[in-house]
Amino acid sequence: MTQAEATTTAAPTDPPFPFPITSALDPSPEYRRMREEQPVMRVRLPSGDPAWLVTRFADVRAVFADPRFSRAAATLPGAPRLMPGVEGDPESIVSKEGADHARLRRLVAPAFTARRMEAMRGRVQATVDDLLSQVEAAGPPADLVGLYTSQLPIITICDLLGVPREDRDRFRHWSDAMFHSTADKLDEAVAARNALIGYLAAMVQARRANPSDDLLGVLIAHQDNDALTERELVSFAGGLIVAGYETTSNRLANAVLILLGRPDQLALLREDPSRVPAAVEELLRFIPGGAAGGLMRVATEDVEVGGTLIRAGDGVIAVTNSANRDDEVWADPDRFDITRAPGPHTSFGHGAHHCVGAQLARIEMQVGLGSLFARFPTLRLAADESELPWRKNAVIHSLQGLPVEW
Repeated sequence: MTQAEATTTAAPTDPPFPFPITSALDPSPEYRRMREEQPVMRVRLPSGDPAWLVTRFADVRAVFADPRFSRAAATLPGAPRLMPGVEGDPESIVSKEGADHARLRRLVAPAFTARRMEAMRGRVQATVDDLLSQVEAAGPPADLVGLYTSQLPIITICDLLGVPREDRDRFRHWSDAMFHSTADKLDEAVAARNALIGYLAAMVQARRANPSDDLLGVLIAHQDNDALTERELVSFAGGLIVAGYETTSNRLANAVLILLGRPDQLALLREDPSRVPAAVEELLRFIPGGAAGGLMRVATEDVEVGGTLIRAGDGVIAVTNSANRDDEVWADPDRFDITRAPGPHTSFGHGAHHCVGAQLARIEMQVGLGSLFARFPTLRLAADESELPWRKNAVIHSLQGLPVEW
């Protein structure tokens, strides 16, 4: 067993994280070495804090399921931070633990059941059809990011919450600023977060005066019954918009790029559209979830993971990017194969904090990709892949444009 002393600052010998990557569509090759040689390793974060990286699939799932690795503790003063100056939101559902988390989950889960999400499929399809008509009208070359992949998720989430159509671009701007700010632009990220919270707080007051049957209206009814505080309500709504927009938008754009770059796989999908659900699962497994590949957790007591002792107070990042490429779970995991039997990937987490909006994200990707390639059977890139614009920081890697023609 490896012994490690809990410290408040990283050692000079701790390697800097996130690791360099050779492609935004592939996780760092360092993860393979770690899984084989050092599956739990201490690193130095952009904040200067140390943290443990957990890279094997079984260990990542164990961390997700173990309440001793706390998201709530990661929001406390003095807790390890991924980025300097970025504080966690203790009222967010992803930061709650135990009974508090179960209470919030119980209140919001009925709005995200598989049955309710399937009922939204028709609305998603209508949005997709409208957006694809706009792509077609724009004519080739058209930018799929600006016209399609960034539009579908924000429209869907805003419709779910009841955000007015004219305010969608504001939400998109705030979300972009929160995720895409670099270390030297943290003020912009903080200002965007405050603007989003302020808007949602005002929206809650308006909904209270004029009740609605959208998700925000349902949550307000819970708050009025003292089951949900206003801060929790606003935090959940804000988190839903940011996560539901940003992650799905990036996954959609990256999924299109992956399929266009693999004509054999795309041909299989076009020949048999019933493969779309399995293809989406493979895309979710294959596409890295940003540079860090996981949220910070803090050990609340000494815990052994993968033969390494993690001390109470230490930061831990369970890296989904690595877990999803573990050859102990998938044969030839770095090969993209839509005929692969869907496996238990970790892209939506695991355990109590499994993403509440996972089914909605799946539906958006299934409808979005299936309809796109059916509508444009000769769709192809209108630029060299090496020239595509990316925005990269420690949190996320996102395509800024995807020119296509048909």
